[in-house]
Amino acid sequence: MRKLSTLLFVTLMLLPLGAEAVRIKDLTAIEGVRANQLVGYGLVVGLNGTGDSKSTRFTIQSLLNMMERLGLTVESDKVQVDNVAAVLVTAELPAFARAGSRIDVAVASVGDAGNLAGGTLMMTPLKGADGQYYAVAQGPLVVGSLAFGGEAAKVQKNHPTSGRVADGAIIEREIFNDFENLGQLNYRLKHADFTTMTRMTQAVNDYFGEPVARSLDAVAMQVTPPAAYQGRIAELVAEIEALDVIPDSAARIVVNEKTGTIVMGNDVRISTVAVSHGNLSLVIGESAGVYQPNAFGKGETLVVPETSIAVSEDMGNLIVMSMGVSIGQVASALNAIGASPRDLIAIFQAIKASGALHAELVVL
Repeated sequence: MRKLSTLLFVTLMLLPLGAEAVRIKDLTAIEGVRANQLVGYGLVVGLNGTGDSKSTRFTIQSLLNMMERLGLTVESDKVQVDNVAAVLVTAELPAFARAGSRIDVAVASVGDAGNLAGGTLMMTPLKGADGQYYAVAQGPLVVGSLAFGGEAAKVQKNHPTSGRVADGAIIEREIFNDFENLGQLNYRLKHADFTTMTRMTQAVNDYFGEPVARSLDAVAMQVTPPAAYQGRIAELVAEIEALDVIPDSAARIVVNEKTGTIVMGNDVRISTVAVSHGNLSLVIGESAGVYQPNAFGKGETLVVPETSIAVSEDMGNLIVMSMGVSIGQVASALNAIGASPRDLIAIFQAIKASGALHAELVVL
């Protein structure tokens, strides 16, 4: 009866007592205001013999090319790359980024280097999806891991073949964005819902006292800047983002059969249904009996296997859940029959199959 008390207590504590308002800023994103992905290929130097091996030919070629740009000529068969590793460098160019600003970069090995700890990323241009270069990265790596060992054993923590360079890239090219002269603002809901969109549009119109916003569909809201905000779009966006809206969502139960995790939404409802739960336990024991003849007897010692079987079945508790019960009542009812998390998954699937569950059941 008490095996689920902790689980259900945590579940009920996480459930809201009532609908809570959320800022429009946390529900939406403005069309065109987003980050862009950058990527580049470079070299990490200064490794302590944990770089790429000589079989990684592209690392050798990259090192030779870099030396030639620096005015050095070296024969390829005399190059050692134990202290060098070829890496891919990735970064995210934020919206409204300006030239001269710095951003973090992530570095990951693409060869057979064993450890990037202590390395320094050499100057690496970073390009966007359009093929244009937008930033240049360089600096010492922070790996945050360790890896030591020999031929027979190895100790490793985290991933030593990837790391980051904090503020390691300088933005060289800006993405043009004429934000102040936008004729309209297009907001996009992160989770499509007609009810949430209608409430959000109504909140914006009520705040400005005129129909400046209109819903296009379950995702998009279009806002026409009022005359008083012409040339002050940034202020308009700040005021809209601060407005509170009570979001709505579909009733949904998400279960993960691998971990036994169950998450139930606040709007989950169940029609009148009876649920019974019982467990059948089967215990089989094997032992050996030894039979031997009397002293000076002519018989033989025998080993005879013995099997014991015990069957026990828990009492099945039949409970009835009335139509329209809330999530708290569902949790209490299922806790009353002593169902484990994995049993609950089977119960919810059976209720869904019976047509009594008025919610979407998502099985991960």
